[in-house]
Amino acid sequence: MALRLSPGAITVLEKRYLKKDDSGRVVESPDGMFRRVAGNIAQAESLLGRPENASRYEEAFYGLMSRLEFLPNSPTLMNAGRRLQQLAACFVLPVDDSLESIFKAVKNTALIHQSGGGTGFSFSRLRPADDIVSSTGGAASGPVSFMRVFNAATEAIKQGGTRRGANMGILRVDHPDIMQFITVKDDPSEFRNFNLSVAVTDSFMRALEEGGPYELVNPRTGSPCGRLPAGEVFDLIAWSAWKSGEPGVIFIERINAANPTPLLGPFEATNPCGEQPLLPYEPCNLGSINLGRMVREERGGWALDWDKLGTTVALSVRFLDDVIEMSKYPMSEIDAMARGNRKVGLGVMGFADLLVRLRLRYGSEESYEFARRLMKFISERAWETSRALARERGPFPNIRGSVFDGSGVSPVRNATVTTIAPTGTLSIIAACSSGIEPFFSLSFVRQVLNGIEIPEVNPLVAEVAKEEGFHNESLIEHVAGGGDMKDRDEVPERIRDVFVTAYELPPEAHIRMQAAFQEHTDNAVSKTINLPPDASVEDVRAAYLAAWGLGCKGVTVYRSGTRAEQVLTCKSPLYC
Repeated sequence: MALRLSPGAITVLEKRYLKKDDSGRVVESPDGMFRRVAGNIAQAESLLGRPENASRYEEAFYGLMSRLEFLPNSPTLMNAGRRLQQLAACFVLPVDDSLESIFKAVKNTALIHQSGGGTGFSFSRLRPADDIVSSTGGAASGPVSFMRVFNAATEAIKQGGTRRGANMGILRVDHPDIMQFITVKDDPSEFRNFNLSVAVTDSFMRALEEGGPYELVNPRTGSPCGRLPAGEVFDLIAWSAWKSGEPGVIFIERINAANPTPLLGPFEATNPCGEQPLLPYEPCNLGSINLGRMVREERGGWALDWDKLGTTVALSVRFLDDVIEMSKYPMSEIDAMARGNRKVGLGVMGFADLLVRLRLRYGSEESYEFARRLMKFISERAWETSRALARERGPFPNIRGSVFDGSGVSPVRNATVTTIAPTGTLSIIAACSSGIEPFFSLSFVRQVLNGIEIPEVNPLVAEVAKEEGFHNESLIEHVAGGGDMKDRDEVPERIRDVFVTAYELPPEAHIRMQAAFQEHTDNAVSKTINLPPDASVEDVRAAYLAAWGLGCKGVTVYRSGTRAEQVLTCKSPLYC
């Protein structure tokens, strides 16, 4: 079957993923890219003692990708079978309270960004601004000052010549410099290469609920050094997120409660989009199943093909485990952590597409229950595969002392198997909705690749209109121009209902969907709580509290129009 890609997919692939010669001319086809990646990753079968499997899995991996049923993270598509051979998407680097550690981390950040990876950091170990520097008798600069060094280094390095580096900066809510950190991106020119999150503790949330203060701790001494009203700090987080989209919050103790290898240390930071908690020097390679293609025809409509999904999950987990074997990591510490824990993060994209095909409304009670059932199935199949791989290849080396080290617990190949990533560019390639997000709009302009704009109309509008017998060119033109399907008399009410978009959903609906997926996801869930321009600070505050109450590991809120460089811009004037 010939590979069919959308114009947007071809644009992205040619700009970022396909091989080029020395003059910058593209010398690889999309099909050739999938062949290159499949052949390279299948070599792991030979390295792991099963050379007879290599050609069979090469064909299986190629089919999985070329049918756009599964795609690995961007560095795997870019680098597999090429000189860099760095295949992981995200890394966490430690930043300890010394100049040597700080600038070692800056150097390692440069190496990772050059190879196409993103980096996350906790700056919580750095002593606060104006604290004593014993070696000189001077005053410390503080975390925010040193973050500017990381930001400047990132600005100077393009990832493998294909994309700007991405960072996550995290500071604990009990750090003395927390108020400065919360508001640092109120200036839109600051930290353009960073996402920011506050690591919120359980004791802070208790103080918030009780209406009292909480203690600040000097990381240099480990001693309390002051108190702040929890409500005042929380309100500032909500106000700043309302104004600029940041900071997000991560519930750090909830994340650590799910740490599969606690003897190796606690989680302090995540990858740039927040869905992957990682230990110092730990990488993770991610991949996503396109749920919109996991369907079969049934009684004149569509149904989820559970058998196909199960087979796809098993093959995808094997693919990701093979990626670990084939990846060339930028430093020895990362290589040791990658092979020691063998974490993979299988996720999904095209969830909103799937709901439309099943005629389920995103945000309905049925959609939440379906999400739980779906992710539970994926998780169970992924762990079944990891156990099978452990029997074939051996468990992950750091399994002793892990949550899998106990009587009656079956060994597993991977310390984690599931993560819900945002799938920004992957969803363009696969021509599907991103991650578990609802449709942003039925017609929008996507900003990609240094100002290139890709106009898009949701292809499901025409597909469903034909299936339901109300298709006409006037309708398609109406939607393409930014019109609402609800304005069209020929569209049945039940169809209008399933084409719900992000801003039509209340914040609680977004968060309940994130929580539904989180119930059966090992790591965390990337989900943006999209708010319209007229949303209030209280709406943001309520969203953060709902995420805490519903068991999410973190939350990001974005109010439309608060950033100059908005990735998606809808054509409807209502929310633009």
